Amino acid sequence: MLNGVPTWIVFSSGFIAQLLFSLRTLLQWFKSEKSRRIESPSAYWILSVAGAYIMFIYGVMRDDFSIILGQLVSYYVYLWNLGAKGIWSRLQTFIKAVLLLTPVLAVGLLFRNAAEYIQNFFHNDSIPLWLVVFGSAGQIIFTLRFVYQYFYSAKRHCSSLPMGFWGISLLGSGVIIAYGIFRLDPVLILGQSFGFVAYVRNMMIGFKEKNYIATDEQQTANQ
Repeated sequence: MLNGVPTWIVFSSGFIAQLLFSLRTLLQWFKSEKSRRIESPSAYWILSVAGAYIMFIYGVMRDDFSIILGQLVSYYVYLWNLGAKGIWSRLQTFIKAVLLLTPVLAVGLLFRNAAEYIQNFFHNDSIPLWLVVFGSAGQIIFTLRFVYQYFYSAKRHCSSLPMGFWGISLLGSGVIIAYGIFRLDPVLILGQSFGFVAYVRNMMIGFKEKNYIATDEQQTANQ
């Protein structure tokens, strides 16, 4: 039992959230391969919201402040992308309210333990401080990819996954994989390795698309 909840329920929710995150990457990758250009499908953002929502619940059940904070910024970017895709406006008001307020409630429930979390975070005898900072930097970089995606898309008034998004994803994922190797954590290593391959492939597709557009424009100019 964890905080009065059966352990299998707690960890099942975490695995389901991670499965949804993996499915979004697989779906986006498949659609991009099919169209030979980087796609930002609506299902990618729906799965992102669903995965993050379950992660909030998982974080509360685990009493883990870092899980909640790690999802917070990205979650609202996911919701913005639902709006850009025209999905948000079709949701009922009650569902919108639940989606908007759940992260706030989750933070509020765990905020009372924030001081204890910070104390344990910086004074963990099992992990050197430099490694904690290194791993945290990877998570921050990984989160910033969605901040970049938001500003890029908002400027163009459409939901897209630009090349910079994949570059930041690669950097953050690489740091997390290195952290997992230092920590001998197979979950982190395996969990990020699949995404790492997808990020590389998206960059390859993006470069090919860019070169194709440049070549087409050159041919048009020469006509």
